[in-house]
Order: sequence, then structure tokens, then C-alpha cells
Amino acid sequence: MIVNFIENYAKLIVSKPEEVNVSEEKIDDTFTEITIKANSADIGKLIGKNGNMINALKVMANGCKAKDGVSYKIQVLSN
Repeated sequence: MIVNFIENYAKLIVSKPEEVNVSEEKIDDTFTEITIKANSADIGKLIGKNGNMINALKVMANGCKAKDGVSYKIQVLSN
């Protein structure tokens, strides 16, 4: 659910949406790591000025924690 939202949101932000890949790795029952891979030219757009864009995604993920009890870590990497 949250992975689909993050992938769709990231594709709207970047210049090359076809290069966006979002993966999810469950560490245990209470922790999941989400990795966003994008073109290196688009990394700045995903992070945003002063980290505002990525922080907004993290806040949204923390909102999901209240619903399903899972903590999320979001990483942005270049392809």
C-alpha cells in the first residue's frame, strides 16, 4: 500500500519516471525499509530543498505506522 503510493508520488516528481524503482524489505514484523532508486539527476528532486520532500514522505509513512504498527525507513539511492 505505502510502497505503491511512494512509487507513484516519486514518478510524478522526477524527470525520468521510467527509471524510478521502489523496493520494500521487511526486516521484522515491526520494521520495514523502503528504498527509492532513481536517476542520479533526479535525486535532488526527491530529497527536495532542505530535505523537505523526503521528510514529507517520512511523515506520511509514520502516519501509516499508527494504522499497521510498522515503522518505516526510507532511503533514496541513485541508479
